[in-house]
Amino acid sequence: MDRPGAEADAEARNEFSALYRTYAGDVRRFALFLSGDPSLADDLVSETFIRMWKARARVDLTTVKAYLFAIARNLYLHHRRRDRRFSELGAEPRDPAPGPHERAHAREEWQAVLGALQMLPEVDRAAVLMRADAGLPYDEIARALGISEAAAKVKVHRARMKLAVARHRAAPADRAQ
Repeated sequence: MDRPGAEADAEARNEFSALYRTYAGDVRRFALFLSGDPSLADDLVSETFIRMWKARARVDLTTVKAYLFAIARNLYLHHRRRDRRFSELGAEPRDPAPGPHERAHAREEWQAVLGALQMLPEVDRAAVLMRADAGLPYDEIARALGISEAAAKVKVHRARMKLAVARHRAAPADRAQ
């Protein structure tokens, strides 16, 4: 058995494990927001890291998070093309608000925003999630989506505006009682 090769393999596995521990939660959250399906999100995370492992020699560690998001997004798009179905949002968000009235209003607002998020074009949804949830800079978002940095900024801004409108419409002050 060749010891230097075995040591290099062990080092690669350790580095991969560290990357997984660091980014798996972010990739899962991104995949969950894209798909709306926890089971599919888990599958996308697994496949994302398998593909990263296979391409580990080409991965630039300075942009690994954007690379992982790009893989997850591409896998999600492949899944959508293959299945041609739209996943319903099944899980209700857990809200620690004290009273049932406040919880009901918060739930309606949350569902309105998630519904609006699901109605956004996929590239807009991916852009706003990469920015808002993952905190990626616009240049990495642009690179991951294959668009210009200016287009990434516009997509994020417009998506945020649409989500704000949905949230405002669901606010208790807008309801006639």
